[in-house]
Amino acid sequence: MLEALAKNPKFQSRKGPVVLVIMDGVGIGKYAEGDAVLDSNTPFLHHMMNTLPMTTLKAHGTAVGLPSDADMGNSEVGHNAMGCGRVFAQGAKLVSQAIETGRMFEGETWKELISHVNGKNSTLHFLGLFSDGNVHSHIDHLKGMLVKALAEGVKKIRLHILLDGRDVPETSALDYIDPFETWLAEQAAAAGADCRIASGGGRMVITMDRYGANWDMVRKGWETHVAGKGRYFKTAHEAVETLRAETKAIDQDLPPFVISDDGATPVGAIQDGDAVVYFNFRGDRALEISQAFEDPAFDKFERTPCPNVYYAGMMEYDGDLHIPNHYLVNPPEIDRTLGEYLAATGVTQLAISETQKFGHVTYFFNGNRSGMFDPNTEKYVEVPSDVVPFEQRPWMQCALITDQVCDAIAEGKYQFIRLNFPNGDMVGHTGVYQAVQTSMAALDICLERLYNAVEKAGGVMIMTADHGNADDMYEHDKTGAVKLDKKTGAPKRKTSHSLNPVPAIIFDPAYANEYSTTLKAGLGISSIPATVINFLGYVPPADYDPSIVEMN
Repeated sequence: MLEALAKNPKFQSRKGPVVLVIMDGVGIGKYAEGDAVLDSNTPFLHHMMNTLPMTTLKAHGTAVGLPSDADMGNSEVGHNAMGCGRVFAQGAKLVSQAIETGRMFEGETWKELISHVNGKNSTLHFLGLFSDGNVHSHIDHLKGMLVKALAEGVKKIRLHILLDGRDVPETSALDYIDPFETWLAEQAAAAGADCRIASGGGRMVITMDRYGANWDMVRKGWETHVAGKGRYFKTAHEAVETLRAETKAIDQDLPPFVISDDGATPVGAIQDGDAVVYFNFRGDRALEISQAFEDPAFDKFERTPCPNVYYAGMMEYDGDLHIPNHYLVNPPEIDRTLGEYLAATGVTQLAISETQKFGHVTYFFNGNRSGMFDPNTEKYVEVPSDVVPFEQRPWMQCALITDQVCDAIAEGKYQFIRLNFPNGDMVGHTGVYQAVQTSMAALDICLERLYNAVEKAGGVMIMTADHGNADDMYEHDKTGAVKLDKKTGAPKRKTSHSLNPVPAIIFDPAYANEYSTTLKAGLGISSIPATVINFLGYVPPADYDPSIVEMN
């Protein structure tokens, strides 16, 4: 158990709670065109930006533990940073280092995978998000493992590709598939091996569900990858072109497909004795498919067939539940998080969001740890998300979240409340501009309600974000001009996160000159924990990244 935080004699804690509002996917746009945060009916948010103490924080790249500043931030690493107060090397960087140094291939799991397949003369399957978005996976990691597996004598490899169009341009699948197929054929020929793409589908249709929001996605993925059931095509290229023409869907929403040479038999159904690597490094959209492969008491859907395979994840996706049983790279070891310190200090806490981001304000915020530090002082609330495309319900559950938070503020039971509004991110990923505008307008109403509740209770509200998204809805060229769709002439939609900074706004109605209202600049979102601790009236740990407020 950690020692309690020391009281700050220079700061009188407020009567009401400290409320941390995470406006997921709401950044400060670089370009006016395509900035749906700026171009929405959000008068109250912009009133606060113009009148309250505000700074901007870095939320991508090295500021959140990613390999370079060309890497967009994401909700996982963003909530890690906002929960632990320091920057840790994250999944993408850890995996790249493990492959480059060869540590991955010296580990027990890799050796067992290769021994299993070679000993049984069976198939090695790779399943994961097929892009270089570097949020859930990277195609270079897949290539590195393929090269090593072939060098170690594996003779049959099958790939099950989840199409992105979310962390990369929305219709870029063939930009990855076509050169990869050429590269794979060359690698296979040189090694005298049989390597093929076997199945695939859009990431928002199959396999990559999270937080139990829609287990039917996982069922569809199981049928596609494992059973080889579905619509047959001779190549992945043919599948993408055909399904795109028929559905007009972007990559993330394309239906599943199975590769078959004869139109009757899949080339890569997963069978007894095979081995499977799920090569996503991020945990939230990896847990459910991992459970389907590993949990003997699994009951979310009928697994038919249910082959006996050696399954490994890229990383340990849940360190408390130890999912999966086998993994290739150790995740970052995050300790002494904000939540743990507050539990040790006896500070009462409430964490709340809807299903889509519930794990972010709990599991990721707590340093990839399931469960509470102290159930006597903590409460976690999950508001069920709608199981519909987010552009059809762009307000999502922000009003219901706000209802509960306003009640909790008035109740006075919790000293620290953290919440996540998913609207800017989840609706931003759809690329539907009008829907994003609607989502931001709904968020704005909720922010004003929270403001009024905090003011009445005499608390403090800190508003920030984990990364940008809604602030950058159009593709721009190097000059900053909007790229246009060649067919329609309309702006080319962007569905991925942005590289933009995020706001950090302080509303403190009981301000008594304890700190400068000119907030610090140049910091990252890992400065949020020290800021929260300041406003709770305590002294942040010495090795935490600095608070955005300068105490007088």
